[in-house]
Amino acid sequence: MLLVLCVDLDDDLGRKTGLQTPVVGRESVEEAAVALATADPEDSDVNVVFEGIHLYDHIDDETVEVAVVTGTNGSDVAANRKVGEEVDTVLASLSTGEDVHAIVVTDGAQDESVIPVIRSRVPIDSVQRVVVRQAQDLESMYYTIKQVLDDPETRGTILIPLGVLLLVYPLVEVANHFNLPGATLGALSGSLGAYLLFRGLGLDRVLDTAVKRARTSLYTGRVTIVTYVVAAALIVIGSVNGVDTLSSLRSGAPVGILTTGAALVYGAVYWLAAAGVTASLGHITDEYLHDTFRWRHLNAPFYVLAIAAVLYGVSAHVLSYVNLSFLAIVLTASTLLGVFSTLAFAIAESRFSAERKTTA
Repeated sequence: MLLVLCVDLDDDLGRKTGLQTPVVGRESVEEAAVALATADPEDSDVNVVFEGIHLYDHIDDETVEVAVVTGTNGSDVAANRKVGEEVDTVLASLSTGEDVHAIVVTDGAQDESVIPVIRSRVPIDSVQRVVVRQAQDLESMYYTIKQVLDDPETRGTILIPLGVLLLVYPLVEVANHFNLPGATLGALSGSLGAYLLFRGLGLDRVLDTAVKRARTSLYTGRVTIVTYVVAAALIVIGSVNGVDTLSSLRSGAPVGILTTGAALVYGAVYWLAAAGVTASLGHITDEYLHDTFRWRHLNAPFYVLAIAAVLYGVSAHVLSYVNLSFLAIVLTASTLLGVFSTLAFAIAESRFSAERKTTA
């Protein structure tokens, strides 16, 4: 049995005529079509219902039934759900032992979004789109634009750069009035370029993730959010101190690339080491408070100190502040510090883990 199914996703039929849906049977469907045409002759769903009647009248090689199902004038999800329920009602009303398959009649792309819902209930042979010929492309374009504007990600990607471009002319006119054309164009092009790079590199998702983590840390009592801020401040101070060290060297005589790097490291290494130790201690504290602490986590501050000592010794030697013997002592001490801390905490972890298992 073939079911000609006319779809009115936004329920123009029910809202404008007051008829109860679904409407099943040729006579009932024709009365519904006339009622809708009388209520609103310009409604495209009138064409859908009459097309369903037309198909019903011209298919004579098998048993045919025609029906009209409607959704709701609101959420697409609610509309699709209501169409599915009315299709179930129509199928239940068909008193036939034959397999039912359907031809779906719609008035355009928007109504066709319900096709998967119908297909989940009855096999679909074809979909007939009924649109006034001169308006078909316009209707499809309208629905495509509507989908684009409803998507927040696409909306932000397309509309924001477009809005900036449209602002160029009025802002340039204002800038010309105040004799600032170059500055305005530079600011606009720089802002647009920065935005496009930000979106193109996916930095917006990275920023969203960072904000969520920061919010979670604030409300779950994580120490790391404080220690990371302190560490960032120490890094900035260290960078400034490194630049100051380089400036003091350059005031005496020109310096090469190796000496430049050594001066930057020598001036910043104390502060960078303090930043690393601060951040690692905050992380260790959080691990302990959340019962995920491991003894090997205590290696982090010792590793930071060992690396800082190596960088200090090498940079000081390049700047001729220390001799080779001092550098050898620093490198040896840093290596021993890293090795001994690793062994000590590995032994502690294995011993305490064994005791915990025995106690359990």
